[in-house]
Amino acid sequence: MKQAEWFFDFISPYSYFLCERWHRLPAGLAVQCRPVLLAALLNHWGQSGPAEIAPKRVFIYRQLQWWAAQHGIPLRFPKGHPFNPLPLLRLAIALDSDIGAIREMFRFVWRDGHLPSDRQPWSRLLDRLGVTDAEATLESPTVKQQLRDNGERAIELGVFGVPTFVVDDELFWGADALDFFLDYLRNPDLLNDPEMKRVSNLPVAAARKPKKDP
Repeated sequence: MKQAEWFFDFISPYSYFLCERWHRLPAGLAVQCRPVLLAALLNHWGQSGPAEIAPKRVFIYRQLQWWAAQHGIPLRFPKGHPFNPLPLLRLAIALDSDIGAIREMFRFVWRDGHLPSDRQPWSRLLDRLGVTDAEATLESPTVKQQLRDNGERAIELGVFGVPTFVVDDELFWGADALDFFLDYLRNPDLLNDPEMKRVSNLPVAAARKPKKDP
């Protein structure tokens, strides 16, 4: 049985899209779901988030609406984005990163348009998930440490964004990489193609100068 890891953050609508297409994964694939804080990955690699570049933000939000309609996936943005995903990430870890609970939480945000700060919807979600003491659950040192460990694991593997599948130390990033990932599972020699090897080791021909502080 193939073993894979899936790194995701509830702040990412692309992670939601991939979760909604989970049924496409082969039955023989064992997946360890790993909630991670995308902001920590971006900080580590020195990247800006897509929503932190104003023109890109508008384009991506429009494209997401189009993409969801094309694939028949319900999508309703919450009242603000980006938002603080920590309560959701910690809750997922407290629930053993179960894919059923994770799907429910993604739908809470991206199908129904809610955030943990929406008190009544959040309370109803906790009830559905069987969480009786949310404050203690979300403040658990064990849960917090697991989230940090997941982030360190992601960086160790070279994960730079979400959603990302990792299998055989190979990374497949983005909801639109699902077919690439599935093709690799069917044919691991895919990445041994001579041109695949060439581009994997392509030298950098030019680089931007680091931005100077004012």
